Amino acid sequence: MINFRYHVVSLTAVFLALAIGLVVGTAALNGPVADSLNQRVSELRKDNTQLRDSVSSLQEEVKREEDFATEMAQVALPGRLTGRKILMVTLPTGRDQADQVRTMLTTAGATITGRIDMQDSFFDPNNAEELLYLAASAAQPNIPTTGLPSNSDGVETASALLASAVLDRTQGVAPPAAELTALLTAYEKAKYLGYADAGKDKVTEPAQAVVIVSGLPYVDKDSAQKDQAVVTMVSQFDKQGAVVVAGNGASDGNVVAAIRSDGALVKSISTVDNANTPQGQLVAALATAEMVNQGKAGQYGLGAGAASMMPQQPQ
Repeated sequence: MINFRYHVVSLTAVFLALAIGLVVGTAALNGPVADSLNQRVSELRKDNTQLRDSVSSLQEEVKREEDFATEMAQVALPGRLTGRKILMVTLPTGRDQADQVRTMLTTAGATITGRIDMQDSFFDPNNAEELLYLAASAAQPNIPTTGLPSNSDGVETASALLASAVLDRTQGVAPPAAELTALLTAYEKAKYLGYADAGKDKVTEPAQAVVIVSGLPYVDKDSAQKDQAVVTMVSQFDKQGAVVVAGNGASDGNVVAAIRSDGALVKSISTVDNANTPQGQLVAALATAEMVNQGKAGQYGLGAGAASMMPQQPQ
């Protein structure tokens, strides 16, 4: 008969065997296994150190390239836009690089006629009817309205009206300053556009060209409609003056990608897909000079559809 003492002896034997096995196994493998693990840890530590050094080197290289672009602007840009009147229009996603783009344009000698900051509400599909009403109510006697789109696309109609007021490719007879101010004020009060600095950014006269500073595409539930509305706005400005889009990236939904994939727009609008960097900001100014001086559109940057990194410079 198996009693309690038998169980105790059996369990003791089992645990003793396990203990002996652990001791023997550890003694047999401790040297080779420990050495191998230590060597592997040492190798990984060296790899991590090399990767950190590589990242630091790349970051320093990027910074130096950006510094080079900023310094090169002082050599490459002066005089290229002297006497040229340029309007800036920024999209909500392009605000971060707008000041830097402006600096490059002024370095090139451009006269900035103003900077309009378009608001998200302008591209909201829910505001289409209000934009149509505003286009009708804010129209001015001496700002051309002939040829305005006669449809239900509020962004298209409003963009066409605004473009006819702030752009004049031929620099003909400008509308009275009071009417220009009244039109833009109506859209400002309705919170469809604004100014980063009202003291220096309000539009003073029509420009020959517009640099539209954009960023990444929309990502909300209405993103597809909003992204298309941005393209609609850009295309209407293109009908009134030279257009350069200084953007960030060329992914799907991006206004840069939309222009480059449109057989008509790509021939008349210049795009820069890395204007979030000093290099791209420099190229944006060069592309603007190419557009207003030579009437030539080009696609520049690093993304899909870019023909080169910068315009070919005239001899």
